[in-house]
Amino acid sequence: MTTTGLHLWTVDDYHRMIAADILTEEDKVELLEGQILAMSPQQPPHAATVQGTWKYLSRILADRADIRVQLPITIGPNSEPEPDIAVVRFDSREYLDGHPTPDDVFLLVEVADRSLSKDLQQKARIYGKNNILEYLVLDVNGRQVYVFREPRDSGYQEQMTLGVDGRFSLVAFPEVVVEVQELYNFGF
Repeated sequence: MTTTGLHLWTVDDYHRMIAADILTEEDKVELLEGQILAMSPQQPPHAATVQGTWKYLSRILADRADIRVQLPITIGPNSEPEPDIAVVRFDSREYLDGHPTPDDVFLLVEVADRSLSKDLQQKARIYGKNNILEYLVLDVNGRQVYVFREPRDSGYQEQMTLGVDGRFSLVAFPEVVVEVQELYNFGF
């Protein structure tokens, strides 16, 4: 219990609520810094951009990593977000024994329609302080990509913003060049 009277949940608490059907598949929520928060409903541009980005990353990262779409990752004792896309290490058991953790994650991607502020601030802070190597926020409305690198306790040390004509190499796979335009070809 904090001094404000707010109870913060752990990942174990969260899993017990799921097992007890207190939280069900109908509840579109994620655990962030001990708080169970509603996730934004998806508008067509958001959904199309997630799908197109998944297809593009699956193509350019074939045989290098597993690409997960809107599935949980476990971060520390009090966060279990469901990023739009997680690029993770291959696991022969398909993460049957637990969700990927920061050591398994090469890249996280959030597609922002109405959640831009939350993705750029809260999620960037959570992902950075938990050592997620690289984090992208795809701004559906502005058609740009925010690239976060060099994780630190306070978030990320490096941030760059690229327009649709931009390109960059991935930290985990420097031989792989991402064309920003390709991330948006499916959503518009």
